[in-house]
Amino acid sequence: MDIYNELYDFAASAGAFEGYAYPKVKMDPAYLPKWADHLFAAYQELSPEVRDKIQGALDRTLGRTVKGLASVLGEDDETVKKLKSMIVGDLPETVDDFQKEKWFEQK
Repeated sequence: MDIYNELYDFAASAGAFEGYAYPKVKMDPAYLPKWADHLFAAYQELSPEVRDKIQGALDRTLGRTVKGLASVLGEDDETVKKLKSMIVGDLPETVDDFQKEKWFEQK
């Protein structure tokens, strides 16, 4: 598969997961473990170079997801732990931490 397609698929999945787990939206926790497993598997398949390039953005997206899920499921939940294992940097302060300006907004 083309690396750009892989990257898009991964990013779309991470963003969808974040939206689904957002605390103001009703979610069914039964979906979360399988979704996190798939996201983790895809993350492992990305080359180290690709992961290095996207890690900062991923830390923010998954970090907001972790913040939201941990408030509902707890820090020791296996899904929360799996998502945290893909985060290298600091977690955002809140689930609403959207402070970074997007690349297309910087023009």
